[in-house]
Amino acid sequence: MGSRVASAVLYLKLVVYSLGLLLDNFKRSRAARKVALEDAKRADSSSSSSSSKDPSASTETRNIVIVGASFAGYHAARIIASSIPVDGSWNIVIVEPNQHYQFTWTLPRFCVIQGHEDKTFIPYGPYLPERARHIVRWVHHHASRIGKTSVTIRETNEEIPYDYLVIATGSGLGLQLPSRVGAQDKKKGSELLRQMQQSIKEAGRLVVIGGGAAGVELAADAKELYPDKSVTLVHSRNAVMHRFGPDLQAEALKGLRDLGVEVMLEERAVQSEDEPGVLTLRSGKKLEFDFCVNCGGQSPSSQLLQELAPAAIAESGHIRVRPTLQIDDPSLPNIYACGDVAQTGVRNPNARAAMKQAQYVADNVVLAVQGREPSKLYTPSWADGVIKLTLGLSRSVTHFSKGKTELLMHAKEKDETLMIAQVWTHMGATPYEDVDGVGKETA
Repeated sequence: MGSRVASAVLYLKLVVYSLGLLLDNFKRSRAARKVALEDAKRADSSSSSSSSKDPSASTETRNIVIVGASFAGYHAARIIASSIPVDGSWNIVIVEPNQHYQFTWTLPRFCVIQGHEDKTFIPYGPYLPERARHIVRWVHHHASRIGKTSVTIRETNEEIPYDYLVIATGSGLGLQLPSRVGAQDKKKGSELLRQMQQSIKEAGRLVVIGGGAAGVELAADAKELYPDKSVTLVHSRNAVMHRFGPDLQAEALKGLRDLGVEVMLEERAVQSEDEPGVLTLRSGKKLEFDFCVNCGGQSPSSQLLQELAPAAIAESGHIRVRPTLQIDDPSLPNIYACGDVAQTGVRNPNARAAMKQAQYVADNVVLAVQGREPSKLYTPSWADGVIKLTLGLSRSVTHFSKGKTELLMHAKEKDETLMIAQVWTHMGATPYEDVDGVGKETA
């Protein structure tokens, strides 16, 4: 009885939290419209007085540089672009090596099912407000160094000066499918997905290493799509989905076993190279396989800050931040970090938490642009830790938790693409239009 009451209370809190999000979105929309109106008035005033201005007078354009444009960085860019003047006094420079927004949540699914791989690559640009796109510059290269006043671009050696810097480099540097694409352009990325699909299809014995979300989802999808295939999931902990509560752990394990996936817990792969097609486990057991997929963990991509602010890098590799999400270095108050790369106290980092942090970073940057003190203080919310976990092609479970109370919502899945079309629409793009195949860029 007590657990039911606790779950009901948690559900009510979730409803209140969702209403709060809607209210916040409404307020932001009104604020963005107000900024647009002020820009229009400023433009009219400037036009009417342009003849009396000294033609030799000029105002230096200042830069807000954002390194990384996945869930956190791209969302921060959207909010900042909606909130600052577009009169040429400020530019937003986005440094992102990927040509498209790579919606990584679909990767485990698109590693298995065929014919949808291109859909995970969403054109960049339309998510930003149209009124501000002329002040946004895209740099589709790698940042190689962060200095005190500029960011260096690896491929061109260009030094891009910044007044404010947002580091949103995420985690998973060097990872491959199914956690990350492992390619910067759509053509190569789609080909890698097709190769993975074919390898899984042809394998009579599939081994998946790692029992986090990516491993669980890929193993379940493969077993449901190919029921005669032998699928084994190997995980080093005593439960799959070990970072979450026991209810979700049990539900995930049951879902895998109901499909016929063999789950081996508290087993770690130690090597697979001495004998091709054989995976040796820590216990000494050997697993024969035709194809092995590594869904191992991710590490924060904080290397860029190591030279400038080594004390701001935690032992875990995360960037230490203050509640304002400024990096924890008093000498660098104009540098912010958000998303998976930042040490924010989020128990289960995900896209929702990253985008929430992006809001706080963007709001504080805008305050600083206005000459005001950054004052928006981020604290992790239990509701940002929600996860929707697919357990095969036809069912999923959404998990919320606060303390020891967990709430599971089961659903039947009808769209094998995981509603990717709605994501395109949310990002301002038309499904599945990509005129040049390399992503739309705005000058």
